[in-house]
Amino acid sequence: MPQAAAVAERSPVAPGRPAPGSDFAPLLRVVKEQGLLNRRIGWYARTIAVNALALVAVGTGMILLGTSWWVLLLAPVLSVLCARTAFIGHDAGHSQISGDRSVSRAIGLVHGNLLLGMSSAWWNDKHNRHHANPNHIEKDPDVAADVLVWTSKQAKVRVGFRRWLTRNQAWLFFPLTLLQGIAMKIYGFQDLRRQGQRERRVEGLLLVAHLAGYVSLLLLAMPSGHAIAFAAIHQALFGLHLGLAFAPNHKGMEMPDPNGERWGHLRRQVLTSRNIRGGAATDWFLGGLNYQIEHHLFPSMPRPHLRLAQPLVRAHCAEVGMSYAEAGFVDSYRQVLRHMYEVGEPLRVE
Repeated sequence: MPQAAAVAERSPVAPGRPAPGSDFAPLLRVVKEQGLLNRRIGWYARTIAVNALALVAVGTGMILLGTSWWVLLLAPVLSVLCARTAFIGHDAGHSQISGDRSVSRAIGLVHGNLLLGMSSAWWNDKHNRHHANPNHIEKDPDVAADVLVWTSKQAKVRVGFRRWLTRNQAWLFFPLTLLQGIAMKIYGFQDLRRQGQRERRVEGLLLVAHLAGYVSLLLLAMPSGHAIAFAAIHQALFGLHLGLAFAPNHKGMEMPDPNGERWGHLRRQVLTSRNIRGGAATDWFLGGLNYQIEHHLFPSMPRPHLRLAQPLVRAHCAEVGMSYAEAGFVDSYRQVLRHMYEVGEPLRVE
């Protein structure tokens, strides 16, 4: 279970815990009084059961249609269901589903390692650091220079092929997200070296079990040509779905100065996050991550409560004079791409 992920509500000494009298304390008090931090075990039980049944149904359909090219129509369906599975694993890592660490760990292992081939230990470690210091260039791994970069300082030192990537990263962003699902699987295997022996054994066994089961299902259900095409479509759309869910949350928002004043919890989480406007369909497609501000302020808040907390958070931000960023679905990506384009601009005018 991520420790930094729930610091706002639980740990008296961890980063993000509001000091007495802070601008976050009144909001936290109201949220607690309204029961919005209470867990929704029944809601999550139904969500997990429906998702599991849907996965079984798609697997059955793959077997029944495997000899026909029509089976490829199930690949996009499976990619969406895998994103649902990832959202469940994400929520388990934040202790949204259960307060029992062992239960949360088990749910994460099943939905991350076994069903997706993505290491829950790798994800939780990375996600902990992100939640503790979002958009902090020295502490948040999500804005570290990698394939993409997020600041002009990062862009200046790029050389060779990576320099070309940075010049064109705004145009390449969505094509690159097609590889995100595969990349996260690779990162999980690489992270096994960091883990302790017992954790490595469990994580590695489940990752291998997923890989063996996935390949076996494809090859037993359909000819090799169908299997290759199915896997390519499934993995590409799965990566795209994850990219669509995660990209607009922080990119292009404020980035704390590493040498500047230390921000309090409210400022650190609100000013670095962006919400996505929309209705029930947006909530479903983005797994509740469209309420990114509320999620960052209250990481252990159950997903169905995030929309209920939004009016409280918005009103509190207005009361303390703090901006509250919201954007439409399309406009949010426009803002992200504009930021990426501007970061790469100096390299295009040399």
